[in-house]
Amino acid sequence: MERGDFEELTSLWLAPEDVAYDEDADPDDAEDTSISCVHPGWPVLTGRGEVLRSYALIMANTEYIQFFLTDVHISVVADTALVTCTENILSGGPAPEGGEELGPLVGQRVVATNVFRRTRDSWKLWSHHASPVLAESDDESDEMGNADSGDSPA
Repeated sequence: MERGDFEELTSLWLAPEDVAYDEDADPDDAEDTSISCVHPGWPVLTGRGEVLRSYALIMANTEYIQFFLTDVHISVVADTALVTCTENILSGGPAPEGGEELGPLVGQRVVATNVFRRTRDSWKLWSHHASPVLAESDDESDEMGNADSGDSPA
């Protein structure tokens, strides 16, 4: 995403050819390789076409993007890996009319859950779900809770 390399981004997602099928097997018994993605504020996108189109749209409309991952937790069971993290995102839009510099930079924090499947060659992304972080910290939530409860001095 940061380099704007759509082909590389596409190669990271699970594709039907990544999963070996026995030629004699019943096609109805084939493993589901449908991918899914939820961007913050978006509906669920299912299938390579929808998911990859969403990334093409985001990349076409984002001049600059950088991710700083924190709180990364990884769990692996057999050929499936679950990765959760906080994505601290810095992005900028196109330059204002007639300008050469980036538009204003915007910061955003989202929590993400990523599910990977091990293939013959590497790990591939099977599902990505990202949700915005609405509260900055536990302290801020506590302060808001106290204000709502009527405990604040008048």
